[in-house]
Amino acid sequence: MGKRKLRAKPATTKRMDKLDTVFSCPFCNHGSSVECQINMKEVIGIATCRICEESFSTTITALSEAIDIYSEWIDECERVNAVEDDVEQEEEVEEEKVYEEEEEEVRKRMMKMNVCPLKGSLTTETIDLY
Repeated sequence: MGKRKLRAKPATTKRMDKLDTVFSCPFCNHGSSVECQINMKEVIGIATCRICEESFSTTITALSEAIDIYSEWIDECERVNAVEDDVEQEEEVEEEKVYEEEEEEVRKRMMKMNVCPLKGSLTTETIDLY
């Protein structure tokens, strides 16, 4: 007497969570105001804020989703901000150098005039002359 074959259960597939299609704007910070449109004919993805009307477009592939377009927009914003921060830091360093050079010139002038830079009065050498 033979044993009956057991039927194999069909493999269960995990359901993928749906990805977001509406996001918060990086410029005006309104939640759920950025919508992404995918145009496969022109191979362009466009993210647009309904509130401040800022937009970003990028090239896409067949696998691109709305989250990919939004992520590229955020990455581009961060890249631009990093460049601006670098320029600001360079300007600050340049201003500090100019300020230090001016301070040094003032010290040299004061030394020539025999004026004490801390007190702003005449030094003892000059007082002895009187």
